[in-house]
Amino acid sequence: PPPPIGMATTSAVAVSAASAFAGSALSNRRVVKPVRASRVVPRASASGSDEKDAPFDARAFRRELSKSPKYNRSFKKDEESADAMETAGIGMVSKGGLVAQMRVENFTHVKDDVTLKLADAYGFCWGVERAVQMAYEARKQYPHEQIHITNEIIHNPTVNKRLEDMGVKFIAETKDGKDFSGVKDGEVVILPAFGASVHEMKLLAEKGVSIVDTTCPWVSKVWNAVDSHKKKEFTSIIHGKWAHEETVATVSFAGVYLVVKDLAEAEYVCDYILNGGDKAAFMKKFDNAHSKGFDPETDLIGLGIANQTTMLKGETEMIGKLLEKTMMAKYGVLELNDHYKNAGDTICDATQERQDAMYKLVEEKPDLMLVIGGVNSSKTQHFQGISG
Repeated sequence: PPPPIGMATTSAVAVSAASAFAGSALSNRRVVKPVRASRVVPRASASGSDEKDAPFDARAFRRELSKSPKYNRSFKKDEESADAMETAGIGMVSKGGLVAQMRVENFTHVKDDVTLKLADAYGFCWGVERAVQMAYEARKQYPHEQIHITNEIIHNPTVNKRLEDMGVKFIAETKDGKDFSGVKDGEVVILPAFGASVHEMKLLAEKGVSIVDTTCPWVSKVWNAVDSHKKKEFTSIIHGKWAHEETVATVSFAGVYLVVKDLAEAEYVCDYILNGGDKAAFMKKFDNAHSKGFDPETDLIGLGIANQTTMLKGETEMIGKLLEKTMMAKYGVLELNDHYKNAGDTICDATQERQDAMYKLVEEKPDLMLVIGGVNSSKTQHFQGISG
């Protein structure tokens, strides 16, 4: 047969679904204080804290929020909502059509001189399906209330258009950040699968709205990781994109942090740790990607690693090993636990499974690799990169 075409998808079709979805304590280290909630929540950046505020325990606040009768994180698995998603063409796995046919035909379809291959792991991951279905369930639970959502529920334009058609309003983004002035007491606000910053949660709680939190549990796992760094007074090195919604939420739960987007940036940091360098150049390179008041001279002594859950797992692992090796070289093997903490794997299984499926397709050297998903999706972009 002719060379196959590989299909990679981040929604509900074809390849590798980037479902249009992160020792002892050191003394005298600074802990960044998050900003107090206000009408407009600023974007995450180097100015993401307010020194005038009293210390704020983000994790404790979220724990108390979860006890509120106006907070809902339960996934009801409502069949009517699941059927509505399927009818709208945004179910987790298509029950009909070519994709469904390919699943029972060894993930292959041949028509004339074209062979189409489907990745053996594709479509929405569990966290995305859960988030979207919870949004549908919210519309059913609150049929007459105005519902808002703090961001795209997932990075998939079709899904977001379906919610918009259901009357869900997306919070406006201004040059200063998100504007919550249109959200009124008694209305409903959905937090997307990527999560929301603790500042947004605090503001919404103060407004008296009902909160439907669809944050993926894997994202919450990353929040716990950076919280563990903060307790040790370690700096969180976060493998991710500083402007990505998930990383914006993650850094709001961190103390001192630095976001590195790839192995090259991590190598730059490690070289600075071992050999020093131009502080001004360092700060310029990581502009917007660090906590307020970050100082590479004092804040790279104790490190912990975490990640945006949609990043390439192999690269996160390499960054972790590099940091560990660097701190070992700097301080010695016996002192490693006082200077480095690996919080464990915080990349979700579904992300890894789809990445593996993509690599498998690439090995077959198709003439064309088709990746279907939102162009602003981190997973979609990674699949595009894997395909070469």
